[in-house]
Amino acid sequence: MSSTTTGERAVPRRRGALAPTIIVLTVVILLFILFARILTDLLWYRSVDAEQVFTVRLGSTVGLFAIFSVLMGAAVWINMAIAYRLRPRGVQVASSSSLSSYRQVMERHTRLTVAIPAVLLGIMAGAGTVSNVEMFLAWVNATPFGTTDPYFGLDMSFFVFQLPWWRWVVGQVIWTLVVALVAAAAVHFITGSLRTSPMRVTTAGEGQSPEIRFSNPFTKKAQAHISVLLGLITLAIGVDQWLGRYGFAISDNDTLFTGIGYTDDHARITAKMIMSIICLVCAIAFFVNAKIRRWMLPTSAVALAVVSSLIVQAGYPALVQQFDVRPNEPDRERPYIVNQIAATREAYNVTDVELTDYSATTTVSAGQLVQDASVLPGIRLMDPQVISPTFEQLQQVRGYYQFPEVLDVDRYTIDGQETDAIIAAREINVGGLPTENQTWNNVHTVYTHGYAAVAAYGNRRQSSGEPEWIVRDIPPVGAINQVQPRIYFGENTTEYAVVGSAEGLDPVELDTPGGNESGGGETYNTYDGSGGVPIGNIFTRALFASRFAHINLLLSSRVHSDSKILFERTPAERVAKVAPWLNIDKDPYPAVVDGKVVWIVDGYTTSDSYPNSQRVDLASATSDSTTSWTQIGFERQNVNYMRNSVKAVVDAYDGSVTLYAWDTQDPVLQTWQKVYPDMLHSVAEISPDLMAHLRYPQEMFKVQRQILGRYHMTNPDAWYQQSDLWVVPEDPRSADTKEPAYYLSIKWPGDDAPVFSQTAVFVPNERENLGAYMAVVAEATSPDYGKIRVLRLSDTHQVPGPNQTFNAIQTDQLVQQALLPFTSQGAAEPVYGNLLTLPLGGGLIYVNPIYTRGKTQGSYPVLRFIVVRFGDHIGLGSTLQEALDQVFEGDAGASTGEGDTPTTGGETPTAPTTGLPAVQQALEAASSAYAAADAALAKGDLGEYQRQIEIARQKMKDAQEAAK
Repeated sequence: MSSTTTGERAVPRRRGALAPTIIVLTVVILLFILFARILTDLLWYRSVDAEQVFTVRLGSTVGLFAIFSVLMGAAVWINMAIAYRLRPRGVQVASSSSLSSYRQVMERHTRLTVAIPAVLLGIMAGAGTVSNVEMFLAWVNATPFGTTDPYFGLDMSFFVFQLPWWRWVVGQVIWTLVVALVAAAAVHFITGSLRTSPMRVTTAGEGQSPEIRFSNPFTKKAQAHISVLLGLITLAIGVDQWLGRYGFAISDNDTLFTGIGYTDDHARITAKMIMSIICLVCAIAFFVNAKIRRWMLPTSAVALAVVSSLIVQAGYPALVQQFDVRPNEPDRERPYIVNQIAATREAYNVTDVELTDYSATTTVSAGQLVQDASVLPGIRLMDPQVISPTFEQLQQVRGYYQFPEVLDVDRYTIDGQETDAIIAAREINVGGLPTENQTWNNVHTVYTHGYAAVAAYGNRRQSSGEPEWIVRDIPPVGAINQVQPRIYFGENTTEYAVVGSAEGLDPVELDTPGGNESGGGETYNTYDGSGGVPIGNIFTRALFASRFAHINLLLSSRVHSDSKILFERTPAERVAKVAPWLNIDKDPYPAVVDGKVVWIVDGYTTSDSYPNSQRVDLASATSDSTTSWTQIGFERQNVNYMRNSVKAVVDAYDGSVTLYAWDTQDPVLQTWQKVYPDMLHSVAEISPDLMAHLRYPQEMFKVQRQILGRYHMTNPDAWYQQSDLWVVPEDPRSADTKEPAYYLSIKWPGDDAPVFSQTAVFVPNERENLGAYMAVVAEATSPDYGKIRVLRLSDTHQVPGPNQTFNAIQTDQLVQQALLPFTSQGAAEPVYGNLLTLPLGGGLIYVNPIYTRGKTQGSYPVLRFIVVRFGDHIGLGSTLQEALDQVFEGDAGASTGEGDTPTTGGETPTAPTTGLPAVQQALEAASSAYAAADAALAKGDLGEYQRQIEIARQKMKDAQEAAK
């Protein structure tokens, strides 16, 4: 009997231990996952020589977490403890049974019931600080701008670095005090110091009504405690109101602009100051109430604060805005608009823009381009967006390689001549493998890297219409020497890779698919670069198995003592981790520098609190038909200050990240140099070859383009009236998307030679004619690098805009006839390339390449024709020279140089054996035959009708052959 009893008691004890065991195991697993994440991050930072970034951020994160978690935990603990000590003693408090149960638990486990909420709330508060590490570091290391705002006389650094931090700290203090108040009130309620029914009913004599009296819901001690907490809260709110005065400098002013306006200056700022003083009065009233313990005084003060807030913060500013500013807005806001224009132009670095009125001619004459002879050979005909499928079909080699959807434009010096080039990296694409072959071993240990950069001339094509290659094939052949062509890090390389081989083992990484120099089959390689994290020991492998949630990192025989793991392999994310304080340009581009393939990434220092500067949404400003903005890391989306302060280079083979301090005058960059003193290199360390490939960044230019659409107007009245507002036109080829900015070499009116530039056009608001032409010198080696120039077109003489020009090209009879042989049988379709705009011949000329693409699988665009428009004159040719000569009365006055230079890589370009004249002749003959067939049919002569139809068909075939 006794043994049975013992056994029955043992079972509940084992079951009771199961839940704690599961909880402990869960906590241990979660802690190990967190530990694995932190330690693998440390190993990654060490692999790129950026351990300083990790240690500074981790130390700051831990410090902030500790400070604010202790602040919250201590505030909750102390106030709960005080509330418990102030509980009524020796008095029986009537309450519900559940409340009595809570009270008994608190009395039996006082420390536990106080500690648990204090610790949990402290952890939650500390966790909320993690995302503010950069704000804290910038505040600690703030660098003065050396300029002051026009309203408060404070250095700009106060608004950029200090104000955001102090407002956040005050917000945390308010939140901490509110939580402490709620926690204290809960304890007072449980212990009976706070009653939920402050109303007391007393009995009366016969014939009299009961008397109702309201009693204080708090005991005197609890009232004093709560009063002190409410006083601290109102005091903190008063500080927040005082800081809020400065917030108007970075707030939207009734949607007119970002910054201080008339109503802010004359009503809202003063209202904030008044409310700050009233909050101080309320705080004093609460502190006094802790002594006199009568709620009438603080209640009256709070009522005064609420009424005052409604009057001075809501009512009075609304009256000023509605009845003073609105009727006289241009006059009232004029001085504030002047300050806002100046601040915005400074914040986006457009103060020195060279704006020139340009009377663009639209008439043509023979020899008109004689002064622009140096420009014509460099006009880019290859569209990096259109010919991506061409690169894939002709240079992809295997399905497990890939090129990006939009290729990049760069410059290379070939045979002593600088030329614009279309370039792309041939990256690995494990998604191109058959599904059954996408095993862990294949994805992570075999298909580890891409191979070589591929480049084509931007201004040439082969007779077939295909690109003329500068460098091509595997191994690479051509004019650009690639000493190390393997690409282990790239834009689309997102899978981790396990590389390296132990002594005596055969290589397993696929290197070239039957492309080795000896002409054999597939070759294999073993990674020997300095990049990657060694995972030779079991502990490190366990950490990465946890991080990537895959047991094969522990079990696979391909992971051994000499293995390394490559992860976080895209250039953008690598730069974002090494420099988390930067915004990253969304278009890293490959370049072959000193024989190695590298990725060049532009980094931006930004702020969203530069005083009186217009705020810009980067997603809206930079997204167009070729790129879209997506957030990387902690970068800002809404900014009102921006500088291209960093040029970053990521080695495509070893993944090393090098940051160069580009704009050393930027106070934001100087601040981060103090935070991470060992991370930035001097511009003097940039090699000449690398400097030759640096360019003005796209996102910076696009943001400046948006700003200049309105802020080219420095007259406040014109700015307010928007009388000369410019907008970016839609891309003619893609509805509802903005036309992209283009890289190409142009010769600015008055300059002696062309220079590599980034260009864009504007149209007047709600119009489609050309309003302005904008360009920036994008060549980093030029002394004029970064110089922005704008040609403002005359309002009295209209020049066609991009969409008007594209419509004219599409509907032009000559263009339609030229495309007819390709489209009449439905076997191909026209593909219109980028519509480039260049200042030539005293006006602005449009150049539009037209490709054709078959409709069968594997087809790709090939360049067929070049269309040129100058004014209302359109020319079409199989070469740019033909099109230009056609526009300018048979002689453009300069040569484009097409077909004059031998192709590098074993091919010699040949002029097209057939051209546009042959096409036109055949089409005219076909048209005549169709007309004769119609006439014969009308007469009832079916024999003649059939003969003419056969002639027409044959002539259509001749036209199609001539166009090839």
